[in-house]
Amino acid sequence: MNEIMNYFNLKYLKTIKLFSIILFSILFSNEKIIYSVPIKGDIDMGLPYYLERVIKEAENDSAKYIIFTIDTFGGRVDAATKIKDAILNTKIPTIAFINKRAISAGALISLSCDSIYMTSGGTIGAATAVDGSGKKTSEKVISYMREEMSSTAEANNKSREIASAMVDDEIEIEFLVTKSGDTLTSKEISGFKEYKLITLSTGHAVELGIADLEINSLKEILSYLEIPNAKIIKNSTNWSEKIVRFFTSPTVAPLLMSLGFLGLMFEIKSPGFGVPGIAGLLCLGLFFGSHLLVGLADMTEILILVLGILFILAEVFIVPGFGITGIGGIGLLLFGLFLILLGEYPLESDYNNAFWGLNIGLLGSVFAILMFFKFIIKSKIYQKVIPIKNQKKSDGFSISVGYEDLIGKIGLTKTALRPVGIMSFSNKEYYCRSNGNFIEPNIEVKVIGVEENELIVKKI
Repeated sequence: MNEIMNYFNLKYLKTIKLFSIILFSILFSNEKIIYSVPIKGDIDMGLPYYLERVIKEAENDSAKYIIFTIDTFGGRVDAATKIKDAILNTKIPTIAFINKRAISAGALISLSCDSIYMTSGGTIGAATAVDGSGKKTSEKVISYMREEMSSTAEANNKSREIASAMVDDEIEIEFLVTKSGDTLTSKEISGFKEYKLITLSTGHAVELGIADLEINSLKEILSYLEIPNAKIIKNSTNWSEKIVRFFTSPTVAPLLMSLGFLGLMFEIKSPGFGVPGIAGLLCLGLFFGSHLLVGLADMTEILILVLGILFILAEVFIVPGFGITGIGGIGLLLFGLFLILLGEYPLESDYNNAFWGLNIGLLGSVFAILMFFKFIIKSKIYQKVIPIKNQKKSDGFSISVGYEDLIGKIGLTKTALRPVGIMSFSNKEYYCRSNGNFIEPNIEVKVIGVEENELIVKKI
């Protein structure tokens, strides 16, 4: 009898334990997790790198929603396209919370979300592609951007016509019917006219179905979604992403290029390999590494840059002076850096931006070199660190290459001396210079002196 009672008590305890586990699981699973992600400032190539990580984390946490708080005037089209693809590919419902503005690339990102909420006084639109000077790009680029916008809008049941007119100012809209049945024409929205881009205010965006609702805070969004007690995870860039975005920004990237070239220039013109070369390679490494992480560089650019650096190292250690290997190495570096600035899917505007970015880097290098030779090396601090003294011939210094023994020898001019040319002596050719007179080829001349690596000659 006791055994039977023990059996039922044990079974009862197991049932209670199982029921507790199920109840705990239900209670735990009812906790709603919301990811809140800011998209502010310029849309650069470091932003997709960060947002892809956040979306993956939200998927791992089985988040209920991802809310993107957007306030941007736009940026790189290729960056916005990557962000759009990442948002469309996630199965988690996404919300674009436009807190003031979503212009240009920001409009494309907003349209990729399942829902769009806008604050009072917000704007969305003006998404045509422009070059570095703000001028409209070619029809090829406009066509691409127009279809990107319209297909993205269509994917989330938004108006293709309005999305297209945000990009192409040649599209004219006679009128559109709002949700409430009213009619809006170019009198209410100037962007409906030809040669005008559509930019919608919050009110018009809601009326035309581009935005779903006017809401002024994240708290109101949660109340509207009937999850006021949801757990909000506010995600921001980590330290590594901040560093990558800093080094790939349009301001810092040309500066890194300038410092990199400056260091390599000094290294080529100085013996051995020291601080300038190390600093130059470090700056170029930071520039290249950050762009590699965000997808702006691939193996092609790696090979070009490595080859350029090898040419420069050959110039420093193997080939004397500054010649074809040094020029070739710098040329390869410039070409590799230009390809990196273009990005993976370059548009016409990206070519202009890359061109100007590279020019800014080069001009910065030239300016830094001029300032260095004009001011820094003459400063007392620099002369204390690196003392500079004249090397006089009377002290035994010489920059000739051992031609003094040829003084008094007689040779034959191979070319005309105007006054510089080539002479031969004992089946060897030498650079030579007359004492100011023109000397024809095949004339006997006598060596009367040596300056650096040139023989000074006179006609016999």
